[in-house]
Amino acid sequence: MKHTFDDVLNKAKEYISNEQSLKLITDAYLLARDRHEGQFRKSKDPYIQHPIEVAYILAELQTSPQTIAVGFLHDVLEDTEETKEDLTAKFGEDIVSMVDGVTKIGKLKYMTKEKALVRSHQKILLAMAKDIRVVLVKLVDRVHNMRTLEHLPREKQLRIAQETLDLYVPLAHRIGMYRIKAELEDTAFKYLEPETYQSVTKEITEQREVREEDIKRMSDALKVLLDDHHVKNYEIKGRLKNIYSIVKKMQTKQLRINEIYDLMALRILVPTVEACYQVLGLVHGSWSPIPKRFKDYIATPKPNLYQSLHTTVVGIGGKVYEIQIRTFEMDAVAEYGVAAHWAYKESRQGFTSEKAQMEVSSKLKWYRDLLEYVEMDGESDFDPLSDIKEDIFSANVYVFTPKGDPLDFPQGSTPLDFAYRIHTEVGDKTVGAIVNGKIVPLSYKLQTGDVIEIKTSKQSQGPNKSWLKLAKTRHARHKITSFLNKKQRDDFIKQGIDSWDRVAKEERYNGPKLDDSLIESKFSKYKIDTVEDFYYEIGKNNISPKAAMNILSGDLDQKTTDEILMQTINEKKTNLTRQTSALGVIVEGLDNAKIKLASCCFPLYGDEIIGYITKGRGIVVHRANCPNISEHEMQRTIPLSWDTADNNHTYEIILTISSFNRNNIIAEIINVLNSMKVYIKAISSKEINGGTDILTDVRVAIQDTKTLTNVIVNLQKISDIYEIKRGTRWEQLSKELKIVNALLKVKLQARLTLVMLF
Repeated sequence: MKHTFDDVLNKAKEYISNEQSLKLITDAYLLARDRHEGQFRKSKDPYIQHPIEVAYILAELQTSPQTIAVGFLHDVLEDTEETKEDLTAKFGEDIVSMVDGVTKIGKLKYMTKEKALVRSHQKILLAMAKDIRVVLVKLVDRVHNMRTLEHLPREKQLRIAQETLDLYVPLAHRIGMYRIKAELEDTAFKYLEPETYQSVTKEITEQREVREEDIKRMSDALKVLLDDHHVKNYEIKGRLKNIYSIVKKMQTKQLRINEIYDLMALRILVPTVEACYQVLGLVHGSWSPIPKRFKDYIATPKPNLYQSLHTTVVGIGGKVYEIQIRTFEMDAVAEYGVAAHWAYKESRQGFTSEKAQMEVSSKLKWYRDLLEYVEMDGESDFDPLSDIKEDIFSANVYVFTPKGDPLDFPQGSTPLDFAYRIHTEVGDKTVGAIVNGKIVPLSYKLQTGDVIEIKTSKQSQGPNKSWLKLAKTRHARHKITSFLNKKQRDDFIKQGIDSWDRVAKEERYNGPKLDDSLIESKFSKYKIDTVEDFYYEIGKNNISPKAAMNILSGDLDQKTTDEILMQTINEKKTNLTRQTSALGVIVEGLDNAKIKLASCCFPLYGDEIIGYITKGRGIVVHRANCPNISEHEMQRTIPLSWDTADNNHTYEIILTISSFNRNNIIAEIINVLNSMKVYIKAISSKEINGGTDILTDVRVAIQDTKTLTNVIVNLQKISDIYEIKRGTRWEQLSKELKIVNALLKVKLQARLTLVMLF
């Protein structure tokens, strides 16, 4: 039966009397009719017939006038030229937000019935439907689409039917909408397995008369029982189990159709909970209950709010009957689920859509906590432990490619994260982004439901350092860093080539021609193996062109080179420039020196530092109090200082934390460091003092000593931390040696041997 707008309006008038509310419904219909003018469905019906049917079902469910209006308008943004701005001006943000939510859900591209992906799609759908009314409208929309599925090609019928069974049926179950769930199941099953559907339908039909007669006899007996015990205002009705659930029970439990007890069930409705238990006692006192077939869903409701008493008894004629006992309100919830709670109560003082939304969401466990997924078979309860660690709604946003493919990202992600997820080259060539048809800056924060399009250009110069602040995901930041490092390397190589060519011309260099084998033979001790590496080191001023020429010519061995380096430092020639290394360290009187930070004491900006001249490895920067620099080695040191104008580096250090060995203390340490945006490179801990205490070493990247002080102050606020020391590799190994020695109870000589070996 096809409905008209008048049918919708009359159905709404059964519970809505406010003229403004009825006008809202009428205005929504008129706009939808005008915008869909000239559009037709595959059934040859005018397109407006679909919104009318959706709105009618919503009116049957007694939803709010706003929700019915959305039923009329749910396709105008997707299928007409109506804009969000125009629609908002006419109907307000609340209605447009719901319409937009339904539109976005419709863009979800279902791809497979594979379990993991099905659950992912369910999660995305729920995340997009922040307003529970959006879920209602979308389910009702799917109901009518399934009713008209016969007009589509077989291939589309199968795809849509499977999508319905995998995605929308579980959703209907979760919000307790049994009637919609049952209709969607049966319709989908009819298209997916037509032969089985017809066979079961035929068998049920053949037995219907017998079963209905049995139900009538048992119903009459129940009426006599309840009347005799003065039960007031009750109602008894029968229920035929839907075809899909019958087939599933037959398959899972290996039963024949005549072995299914609840194929036909009796339902007793009473006004109060007290009356439910009274009736249960009367039923069990009159007929023998079957063991293990009683379930009390009133005392322990299902998470979708379903409440009822279920029992199975041997009744009239020795036949088995399932009897459900519930209040009238519980029955409404069982049939219509969340829609029963959402039913528009015009007369209720203070009723608003916001209050109703909060009321429903406070009751629905699935809506408060999307962590709880369930293996759906139409009968299952929730498993509260299912996927609890990974399905965190607030942690992710869900967006779409222009083709409709869904992607998830952490909160705060930007178009750059999206671009690098698509492909590294797309990310590197990004020049702009379009979100929902509008140009947005690269700093734009992605929102659930956004459709993202990335603009690229072959002329793009690629990422710059500012992109690292914009990207949220580790993947994108890694790709950006890799690009920047390669670009920096390329720049140094170019500088190295220019420097080499200039000096070679000045010095009239006529040595051997550069190739990889030559470079490897002459510079492998410096970890320089290719011509590219050679130019790179020259470009970074780690090796001077003149020194390289001497080495290539074989004029100097390493010892001579070290002596020349020492002599240069001691002489402090006035014609040499002041050099600032890439590490922010100033070397007075030395040009083109290779500089690196010591891995034993981890010097940090703000520390007093000295340089140690190594054999063949340039200058190593140590803290002035580093125990590795002995007095007899001081002649190989050079004074160094930090460049106060260049404090943009981070330096690796070790913090050694001694604390009581209690639960979560390491987690608290990590949380403090993360809150201060301190990058943790490594963390390890060991039990000491018989397990009572622990010693934790945290390797972090710190900008300067001031930051370090702040870090230590904040860590000391954690209870049960005894001491925080800035450690060194020497101190670490010494501690480890002491612990090992104590445990092994070695003798003094052995201990000295170990120290000497170290």
